Amino acid sequence: MLDLNLLVALDALLEEGSVAGAAARLNTSAPAMSRTLGRIRRQLNDPVLVRAGRHLVPTPRALELHAAVRDLVRQASALLVPAGDPAPATLARTFNLQASDMLLSALAAPLVLAVGQRAPGVVLRFLPDTLEGTSALREGRVDLEIGVIDHAAPETCVEPLGTGRIVGMAREDHPLVIKGVTLRRFADAKHVGVSRHGRLHGPIDDLLAARGLRRRTAVTVSSHSMALLLARQSDLVCLAPAPADDDLPAALGLRAFEIPLELPEVEVAMAWHPRNDADGGQRWLRDQVREVLRGTRAFTNPPGRTPAGRSGK
Repeated sequence: MLDLNLLVALDALLEEGSVAGAAARLNTSAPAMSRTLGRIRRQLNDPVLVRAGRHLVPTPRALELHAAVRDLVRQASALLVPAGDPAPATLARTFNLQASDMLLSALAAPLVLAVGQRAPGVVLRFLPDTLEGTSALREGRVDLEIGVIDHAAPETCVEPLGTGRIVGMAREDHPLVIKGVTLRRFADAKHVGVSRHGRLHGPIDDLLAARGLRRRTAVTVSSHSMALLLARQSDLVCLAPAPADDDLPAALGLRAFEIPLELPEVEVAMAWHPRNDADGGQRWLRDQVREVLRGTRAFTNPPGRTPAGRSGK
């Protein structure tokens, strides 16, 4: 049985009717093509091309195979051509995205709007960030993870998207925001912490300790949305990513305030498994995420399109 390389060579030999012509067509040498013809002859148990005066002519067996070989080579060529990006209007797929609830507050609405307008056949399924990102990406349960990517396996493709600020949140009539936020008043307030693992201590506590202050964390919850709900209904204050819309805190019955500390910015990235790197639909989805984040004020320094690959974080 001939492999694909031999089928391509046989097609060229039969089309050109000469070893030299077939060699030129396939960008190889005449001696190499002559050796390939020898392999074809042995596998088919047929001369394939025989000399007739100054020319080579196909044998009856070669003539019988010619049309089928040509069709097979063309089909294989079409199959192996890299797939182009799909037309969004005809794209009909479901994509699984994983992100924190607060990140979704900045991303979900504009992304759903953009995707709905450009690709009405696409369904976006937003999953909680409680899944373990690396295994979920590897197993195909998540197509794209967006957030602080600090657990990616070496093979994971990671692309920075920008940085976000951390602000404080409290109910609109909270004494802290009415009297004015100072570092001591901020530390003395009762706090609700956000940690998927129930941690009571975070980077902000180290910064406060360096100034001789200690934060009073009264409760921890696993999501920012729960922290905001508690802050709205109590005297608790919480930390949250700066909202994309200035009107969002007021709509939730909250007020955002700057924390009088030099807090490190949060680095946000998106991650995907390498098997999705060249997929046209997945590339299109990542383009939509980049475009949406470039248009939001929730992040600074959102880059344009950069080559996929491990970011080295």
